[in-house]
Amino acid sequence: MSAVDSAVASVADLAAVKARQQVAWSTGDYAVVGTTLQIVGENLCEALDVRAGSRVLDVAAGNGNATLAAARRGCEVTSTDYVPSLLDAGRARAQAEGLAVQFEEADAEALPYADASFDTVMSTFGVMFTPNQEKAAAELARVCKPGGRIGLANWTPESFIGQVFRTIGKYIPPPAGVKSPALWGTKARLEELFEGRARTIATINRYFVFRYRSPAHFIEVFRTFYGPMNKAFAALEGERQGAFVADLMTLIESRNRSNDATLVLPSEYLEVVVERR
Repeated sequence: MSAVDSAVASVADLAAVKARQQVAWSTGDYAVVGTTLQIVGENLCEALDVRAGSRVLDVAAGNGNATLAAARRGCEVTSTDYVPSLLDAGRARAQAEGLAVQFEEADAEALPYADASFDTVMSTFGVMFTPNQEKAAAELARVCKPGGRIGLANWTPESFIGQVFRTIGKYIPPPAGVKSPALWGTKARLEELFEGRARTIATINRYFVFRYRSPAHFIEVFRTFYGPMNKAFAALEGERQGAFVADLMTLIESRNRSNDATLVLPSEYLEVVVERR
């Protein structure tokens, strides 16, 4: 196979991965889980120091946590995702609060906006899951004005959620050639992705605390509503599914700090503010 043919095949493979991911995130109802992460969007908007009247783009916005946080601060917000049902959930939340937000279906790797369209571009646990990381980073930078800011919240490789995905990968190997989403949670990878586009990259390690009635309740909720987990359970049967549950329980119990029957489990993430060159 020639270099050109190999490149075409690689692009086709990534497109197929993206199509499968879109189906996975459309499965269940991520909004049930996403709503619990609201504090992350609030903290990110504070880290970005967003100003009323500024133009803000939320990429891979899910059901709109960062979107709503920016809109509450008087920003002119455009909220995007490639899963229409999640945009509908975000739209309902904005309407309930009387917030004016533009919701638009869009692919994080091919944003339908002109160069330098936004003062601030952000994504919480969203753009990190794109199969073509370089293309996604380039798009975030392209639509952000020079001197503007790109804000991200990304699970780290050793975080609880990073380890959940590693556990899933033990039973359902990830597609060949696709880099781990958790790399977005490392300073080294961010420097690679935004090389030549960033004046500065500031990071801080934060923790989101998952709180559920019990470890079993966490698994039940994620199995039902969190697309990747839902798909993993659907692909496993019998003993393999039992082993998967046992591994998840071992991971959860090793990190649960409740000291009672409930779940109080911190998961590290990297809060990122990139100043656009």
